[in-house]
Amino acid sequence: MFFERPDAGETAILVHIDFQDEQAREDPGEFLELVRSAGAEPVSMMQGSRRRPDPRTFIGSGKLEELRERLAEHRAELVIFNHALSPSQERNLEHALRCRVLDRTGLILDIFAQRARTHEGKLQVELAQLEYMSTRLVRGWTHLERQKGGIGLRGPGETQLETDRRLLRGRIKAIHKRLDKVRSQRGQNRRARARAEIPSVSLVGYTNAGKSTLFNTMTQSSVYAADQLFATLDPTLRRLEIADVGPVVLADTVGFIRHLPHKLVEAFQATLQEAAEASLLVHVIDAADPDRDVNVEQVSSVLQEIGADEVPTLLVMNKIDLFDAAPRIERDSDGVPEIVWLSAQQGRGLDLLNQALSERLAGDVLDTRLTLSPTKARLRAGLHELGAVNEEQFDNQGRSLLDIRLPKRDFMQLLSRLDENADEYLSSDQRDKPVWDP
Repeated sequence: MFFERPDAGETAILVHIDFQDEQAREDPGEFLELVRSAGAEPVSMMQGSRRRPDPRTFIGSGKLEELRERLAEHRAELVIFNHALSPSQERNLEHALRCRVLDRTGLILDIFAQRARTHEGKLQVELAQLEYMSTRLVRGWTHLERQKGGIGLRGPGETQLETDRRLLRGRIKAIHKRLDKVRSQRGQNRRARARAEIPSVSLVGYTNAGKSTLFNTMTQSSVYAADQLFATLDPTLRRLEIADVGPVVLADTVGFIRHLPHKLVEAFQATLQEAAEASLLVHVIDAADPDRDVNVEQVSSVLQEIGADEVPTLLVMNKIDLFDAAPRIERDSDGVPEIVWLSAQQGRGLDLLNQALSERLAGDVLDTRLTLSPTKARLRAGLHELGAVNEEQFDNQGRSLLDIRLPKRDFMQLLSRLDENADEYLSSDQRDKPVWDP
């Protein structure tokens, strides 16, 4: 029997099932936040427990009947599951309930579609949506399955379903090509920054951990930040000056979430590549969240999936204002900053974060005294231009005695630009140390 798939409304019945497998469990509180972030109006949540999903309807006949009753009671137009449904389960539920059924993956895709603002973000969301839809084309619309028969009424040789699939494949292929171009452009920009030896720092973390608030506070930007899941979707890059390091590129990336659909990770590969190829990851954590350890594991899982698990990481424990903790830096056994505790909302501890970034990124800072003859006026002027001169004196022979402090790479670039020999100014120990090693 065929039926016309109804349009989705906003009044929703939510379904959350607990399974014995801990890895398959979802958080009902986070589910409610996802639904509200999508703009739906939840009127009831049906909860239950099962050993394993029912292969036909996911919830079984008893819960299906209860769900049908709740739909009638609340006059709801939509059912949203806090789980991934197979195409056949989604189709069977829609036939039985006579309403639109959405699973967790479809819900997240809908939120992403609302949040995308840039051309790249919209392409990435569309790709994920089309690949998700491509497995769900066998559905209850009457025009999809039948070819007309009879003289003069025969179809073009394929069903409407086959036509839809062909059109989808063509669109997916076209989007892949355009995203490859975006990925190539991003790669060129990263290589240009690498040639200029400009470090890049990517903010990563669980969604709603406060990444965008921290990004705005650090860069005096106005990236949209709100107390909702996936408030920021499109990546944003800003230039930031760090003491003893100079300019760095700070990137705010899409927030991660538990069981982030694999297709979304694939679609956002171009964006997430900023994290994979960063000099340093700043992993922002909601320190007040009781599930913070689980969330950290989920972020680590996605970082591993995109090949960013080997990138050096600085942990930032955010939202300390919610439990009245003091800003501080925790260091490892070698004295290297490992964790910074701060409040991005109140701006407390940002000086400690800048200090930690400086220590992690500066690598080798040159702090020395130079003696320059009057013939080295260009080098002297270059050092003043870089703001590297702390003190300057002159001797009886007219030579400049300069106390300088600057990143070694900046000094080496200046010498190279002026065609100067580094052996004249640096000892062998200073020359042999790496220019930059985070």
